[in-house]
Formats: sequence, structure tokens, C-alpha cells
Amino acid sequence: MADLSVLKPGIRLSIENPASESGSVFGRGIANLCLGVRETGSLNAAAKGMGMAYSKAWRIIKETEAALGVQLLDRDGAHGSTLTEAGDKILDAYIELDSRMNDMAEKALQELL
Repeated sequence: MADLSVLKPGIRLSIENPASESGSVFGRGIANLCLGVRETGSLNAAAKGMGMAYSKAWRIIKETEAALGVQLLDRDGAHGSTLTEAGDKILDAYIELDSRMNDMAEKALQELL
């Protein structure tokens, strides 16, 4: 018989602007990029840490900023990047929501199985 207790729910959270037609959202990938910027002070370093080209990271950031209508990063050329106040708030909210949603889903799955 299968051991159902090993099963875990998979939750994919995104924060989006419903008025945007681009389809870009603040999800796990952009959250990881922003965390990398927070930790390293550099979008380039954050991208490299994820195995991503800087040009792709830059495009993803720009598309997400446009879709959300919010600037996520302050860029200072060769001196790196930092999260804006809004970028910090969205990232912190995403991390907290992701944690809460995963906790709730795990408890609910245990109850249902």
C-alpha cells in the first residue's frame, strides 16, 4: 500500500496586476532574483547565482516592473543595484504569503488524506 504521508502539496504563488495585459507576474523566479539582489547588491551577481544571463535577468525585471507598474530595483550602473522600498515590500509579502500558503496547504492535505 502507498504511504500517503510522504506527499506534499505544490503551491505556485504569484503577485500580479490584473490591469496588465503582459502576463508578467511576481513569482518564484523574480523573487529569487530580488533575494539575490538584496543579498549581493548586484543584479549581475544575483543572475549568475541562478545560472542566468544578466541580459535575461534585466529583461525579466523590466517586464515585471512594467506589468506591476512598480519599480523593483534602483540601479547604480557599475555600483550595483538595490531593491526599492516597493521592491522590498513586495518581496517580503511574497515570502510571507508563500510560507503561509504552503503551511496551510500541508495541513489541509494531511487532514484530507
